[in-house]
Amino acid sequence: MYFTLGDVVALFALAMLCLHFLGALRVRELALQAVIRASERDDFQLLDQSVHIQRLSMSRDSAKRWRIWRQYRFDYSYDGVERRQGFVIMLGKQLQSVVVSEPTPTLH
Repeated sequence: MYFTLGDVVALFALAMLCLHFLGALRVRELALQAVIRASERDDFQLLDQSVHIQRLSMSRDSAKRWRIWRQYRFDYSYDGVERRQGFVIMLGKQLQSVVVSEPTPTLH
Protein backbone atom coordinates (compact mmCIF):
# COMPACT_ATOMS: atom_id res chain seq x y z
CA MET A 1 0.00 0.00 0.00
CA TYR A 2 1.39 3.38 -1.02
CA PHE A 3 0.53 6.79 0.38
CA THR A 4 0.63 9.89 -1.74
CA LEU A 5 1.85 13.22 -0.45
CA GLY A 6 -1.77 14.40 -0.36
CA ASP A 7 -2.70 11.47 1.90
CA VAL A 8 0.15 12.26 4.30
CA VAL A 9 -0.76 15.96 4.43
CA ALA A 10 -4.45 15.14 5.03
CA LEU A 11 -3.55 12.72 7.83
CA PHE A 12 -1.24 15.29 9.40
CA ALA A 13 -3.96 17.97 9.21
CA LEU A 14 -6.47 15.61 10.82
CA ALA A 15 -4.03 14.79 13.63
CA MET A 16 -3.38 18.51 14.27
CA LEU A 17 -7.13 19.18 14.36
CA CYS A 18 -7.62 16.39 16.91
CA LEU A 19 -4.79 17.74 19.08
CA HIS A 20 -6.28 21.24 18.97
CA PHE A 21 -9.71 19.87 19.94
CA LEU A 22 -8.28 17.95 22.90
CA GLY A 23 -6.34 21.01 24.03
CA ALA A 24 -9.47 23.15 23.81
CA LEU A 25 -11.35 20.63 25.97
CA ARG A 26 -8.59 20.76 28.58
CA VAL A 27 -8.67 24.57 28.70
CA ARG A 28 -12.47 24.45 29.09
CA GLU A 29 -12.07 22.05 32.04
CA LEU A 30 -9.50 24.39 33.62
CA ALA A 31 -11.89 27.33 33.18
CA LEU A 32 -14.71 25.38 34.83
CA GLN A 33 -12.45 24.46 37.77
CA ALA A 34 -11.49 28.12 38.18
CA VAL A 35 -15.17 29.15 38.30
CA ILE A 36 -15.95 26.43 40.85
CA ARG A 37 -13.09 27.65 43.07
CA ALA A 38 -14.31 31.26 42.71
CA SER A 39 -17.87 30.22 43.59
CA GLU A 40 -16.67 28.59 46.80
CA ARG A 41 -14.51 31.60 47.67
CA ASP A 42 -17.08 34.32 46.80
CA ASP A 43 -20.16 32.38 47.93
CA PHE A 44 -22.21 32.19 44.74
CA GLN A 45 -23.92 29.23 43.11
CA LEU A 46 -22.76 28.09 39.67
CA LEU A 47 -25.86 27.31 37.65
CA ASP A 48 -25.86 24.54 35.00
CA GLN A 49 -22.34 23.47 36.14
CA SER A 50 -20.84 24.54 32.81
CA VAL A 51 -18.99 27.26 30.93
CA HIS A 52 -19.63 28.18 27.29
CA ILE A 53 -17.17 29.69 24.84
CA GLN A 54 -18.15 33.23 23.91
CA ARG A 55 -15.09 34.83 22.32
CA LEU A 56 -11.89 33.52 20.81
CA SER A 57 -8.83 35.42 19.58
CA MET A 58 -5.05 35.49 19.61
CA SER A 59 -3.06 37.47 22.18
CA ARG A 60 0.46 37.60 23.56
CA ASP A 61 1.33 36.36 27.04
CA SER A 62 3.83 37.96 29.43
CA ALA A 63 6.72 36.27 27.60
CA LYS A 64 5.48 37.81 24.29
CA ARG A 65 4.47 34.42 22.86
CA TRP A 66 1.21 34.10 20.93
CA ARG A 67 -1.52 32.20 22.79
CA ILE A 68 -5.20 31.55 22.19
CA TRP A 69 -7.31 33.97 24.26
CA ARG A 70 -10.70 32.54 25.25
CA GLN A 71 -13.63 34.11 27.06
CA TYR A 72 -16.15 31.70 28.53
CA ARG A 73 -19.59 32.66 29.84
CA PHE A 74 -21.33 31.04 32.79
CA ASP A 75 -24.53 31.61 34.75
CA TYR A 76 -24.54 32.05 38.51
CA SER A 77 -26.75 33.21 41.34
CA TYR A 78 -26.18 34.58 44.82
CA ASP A 79 -29.66 33.82 46.12
CA GLY A 80 -30.84 30.95 43.90
CA VAL A 81 -33.48 33.17 42.27
CA GLU A 82 -31.77 35.87 40.24
CA ARG A 83 -29.72 34.51 37.31
CA ARG A 84 -26.61 36.49 36.38
CA GLN A 85 -23.88 36.05 33.79
CA GLY A 86 -20.19 35.92 34.58
CA PHE A 87 -17.08 35.47 32.50
CA VAL A 88 -13.83 33.59 32.84
CA ILE A 89 -10.88 34.60 30.67
CA MET A 90 -8.11 32.18 29.75
CA LEU A 91 -4.88 32.91 27.88
CA GLY A 92 -3.55 29.60 26.70
CA LYS A 93 -3.91 27.35 29.74
CA GLN A 94 -3.42 30.23 32.19
CA LEU A 95 -6.33 31.77 34.06
CA GLN A 96 -6.50 35.53 33.54
CA SER A 97 -9.64 36.41 35.52
CA VAL A 98 -13.06 35.36 36.71
CA VAL A 99 -15.53 38.25 36.41
CA VAL A 100 -18.72 38.36 38.51
CA SER A 101 -20.78 41.28 39.77
CA GLU A 102 -21.17 42.14 43.42
CA PRO A 103 -24.26 40.78 45.18
CA THR A 104 -27.13 43.21 45.53
CA PRO A 105 -27.40 44.26 49.18
CA THR A 106 -30.65 43.43 50.92
CA LEU A 107 -32.23 46.39 52.69
CA HIS A 108 -34.37 45.63 55.72
